[in-house]
Amino acid sequence: MTQALTVERPARHVPERPPLLAVGVMIWLGSELMFFSGLFAAYFTIRAHAAVWPILAGEHLDYVQAGIFSVVLLVSSPTFQMGVWAQERGERSKARWWIVISWLLGLAFLANTLYEWHDFASKGHGPALNAYWSLFFVMTGIHGLHVALGLVAMIFLLGRMRGPAGDPGETNVYQAVGYYWHFVDFMWIGIFSCLFLLPAG
Repeated sequence: MTQALTVERPARHVPERPPLLAVGVMIWLGSELMFFSGLFAAYFTIRAHAAVWPILAGEHLDYVQAGIFSVVLLVSSPTFQMGVWAQERGERSKARWWIVISWLLGLAFLANTLYEWHDFASKGHGPALNAYWSLFFVMTGIHGLHVALGLVAMIFLLGRMRGPAGDPGETNVYQAVGYYWHFVDFMWIGIFSCLFLLPAG
């Protein structure tokens, strides 16, 4: 009589207390949240006091393309979290692959942002056209910079994870980069809603 073999996945390593790096990143992200809150406040203030808000601005926006690449960016958040969980289980090879997948998704989103900038500017919709387009370039530009910083952080994380053996702080760094990446993705939901779903008024 044969007994079925069961393969148990390694247990996740959950520290008893949050590491100092995670606490520091959360405090820093709190300041970043205040910064983005200022951007949103500026958007709604300028929108409310503008004599003429570009009612026809939506005609120049490609909602399908913007929506597709928004999904691409948002998908990179759970893929990176899959990597965090793999790292906590000690599955470093899988964790590295999840970083690569998330990096490619983030790069695709950033490339689309640059393409949109070039496309809009070539059609005369530059930041100097009106208040809407000024806010569009400022908000997407600042967010794009944060995406780029996240991609750089992933590259450094991959470099740290080279080799078969890790170091004690490797998981903490992975988690910290994850906190930042989730924050960047979350901020895009608000920016996308302001610039693409509420352009007319």
